Amino acid sequence: MGDVVIKPLETRRDLRDFIKLPARIHQNHANWVPPIYSDEWTFFNPKKNRSFTYCDHIRLLAYRGDKPVGRIMGLINHKYNQGKGENNARFNYLETFEDQEVVHELIHAVETWARSLGAEKLVGPLGFSDKEPQGYLVEGLDQPISVISTCNYEYQVRLLRNEGFEPAVNLVVYNAEIPSVMPPVYQRVLPRLERLNQEFNLVEFNNRIKLRRYIFPVLHLTNRAFAGIYGSQPYEQKEMKEFANRFIWLLNPKLVKVVENKAGELVAFLVGMPDITPGIRKSKGYLLPFGLFSILGAGRKTEQITMLLGAIDEPYRGRGLDVLMAMRLFESARKEGKRMLDSHLVLETNQVMRMEYEHIGGQIVKRYQIFSKKL
Repeated sequence: MGDVVIKPLETRRDLRDFIKLPARIHQNHANWVPPIYSDEWTFFNPKKNRSFTYCDHIRLLAYRGDKPVGRIMGLINHKYNQGKGENNARFNYLETFEDQEVVHELIHAVETWARSLGAEKLVGPLGFSDKEPQGYLVEGLDQPISVISTCNYEYQVRLLRNEGFEPAVNLVVYNAEIPSVMPPVYQRVLPRLERLNQEFNLVEFNNRIKLRRYIFPVLHLTNRAFAGIYGSQPYEQKEMKEFANRFIWLLNPKLVKVVENKAGELVAFLVGMPDITPGIRKSKGYLLPFGLFSILGAGRKTEQITMLLGAIDEPYRGRGLDVLMAMRLFESARKEGKRMLDSHLVLETNQVMRMEYEHIGGQIVKRYQIFSKKL
């Protein structure tokens, strides 16, 4: 088979191999969803992705002969470490065939690099922030994968644990039927909704033009509300623009709900997103020449939505705004022909959010884990 050789990315061809390798590894993996390749070329390019400006990084490929057989990215997020009083390095986007030697050499290279910069622990899979795919799937490997989620074989976890990594953070994913009749816990809040409607304005959308002007306020609220969430990194202004351009075209505006107080200040939001994974599979990750139509068409046809993001500003929590937004979102989703809901990743320790999904009959269908190892 030949020796394993580890090389840092230096050329455009190296980056192409890094981006395209997962398609080879997962070519017979029924649940795998390819990335949108035009997005990958921007995301993994330090000249185009602003997140690289506050992180040390290393991007590596493993070769046997002239064929790439593995990849990994290592990061040290200095902003996050300083804010949390940590000195951790991260790894993410580790993809290999079932080959312990390749995993060992890639992990060893990142560990050596991280130690040279003074890091004390290596954690992952975890990228620049929790807004990227994180963790490895450890339960529910037969379940469909939603967007911005890791899809891995069972062996990837086993090979990683053989390198001395142990579980550090657990995340769960719920599936639920979108209720046509509000559950009892929602019914109890109904008498308060009239008062809420007098104190707040619930904003709904029919087009992306109106939605776009709310992107910055939504992301500023995200920064405040997610400050204590594991792995969360506040958006800078330029990153907000990049995030908006990256995702707004994928959204169905009718599945976005925003709440303002009477002063016109945004105090809460909820974003659902149609399941576009069948369209991405059909397009094989390419938007041109016809992939964009496949992806948008899948969003219209699907009966499932994924909960992409949501938050309530701290002074307004516990007042029923979550119920107000959820009820209107469920109503809009039903009108759009949606019947099922995917929670996306929820920290296992986030009991408040977990109860929200369990109130509507949600069941855990997948579990992910982030691993760690002392250096």
